[in-house]
Amino acid sequence: MAPRPTSLEDILLQRSVWRGGTLAQAVEPAVPTGFADLDRELPGGGWPGGALTELLCAEEGIGQVQLVLPALVSLTAAGQRVAWIAPPYLPYAPALAAAGVDPTCIAVVRLASRRDALWAAEQALRAQACKALLVWLRGARYVELRRLALAAENGAAICLVFRPAEEAKQPTPASLRLTLAPDGGKVSARIVKRRGAPAGKPLRIAVARPVHALDGASFAASPSRSAVARPCVS
Repeated sequence: MAPRPTSLEDILLQRSVWRGGTLAQAVEPAVPTGFADLDRELPGGGWPGGALTELLCAEEGIGQVQLVLPALVSLTAAGQRVAWIAPPYLPYAPALAAAGVDPTCIAVVRLASRRDALWAAEQALRAQACKALLVWLRGARYVELRRLALAAENGAAICLVFRPAEEAKQPTPASLRLTLAPDGGKVSARIVKRRGAPAGKPLRIAVARPVHALDGASFAASPSRSAVARPCVS
């Protein structure tokens, strides 16, 4: 049995506890977002590993996927799997490849219900089947998100949950929460929850056009409850 902490400094070294006036240390290594201004505002300097992150979007198609694209490029370049659960549009494979994402490391699971999406996401995280997971949810309850947060922690994975902006007032177990809105050709990202000191004003981030588009050259469509996957080196 590990000895109990004997001082405040011992407690802070656990990294699950932080001082209110500073950013917390990441429990698992973070993956840089690819946007320097955003990384400076995030504990660990990027998307937190082993934790739940919520991206609350004012509308679809504002570049929310492009916001996480640099991290996906980094992960797939290292041979890490990335799962997309219940995306509203079929990812456009040629655009992903052109951006530097390795499509052979992408698995897409198309599901009809929130319940199925939550189940698939939780199982993928608990099985450590991916290093990062993107899931689109509407109307998720706190207890459901808590299960995802625990699964992400157990699997040491990045879990990015896309939710509608109107759900921002609901309580959440997420360690990081951002609201995203269009802002003159850029994305306005406000950090509404993070481990550590409160964030300041929103960040204006320049992103390119979305990469999830309906197109004949997209990943082949799959029926409900099935996945589109490619082999990938672990």
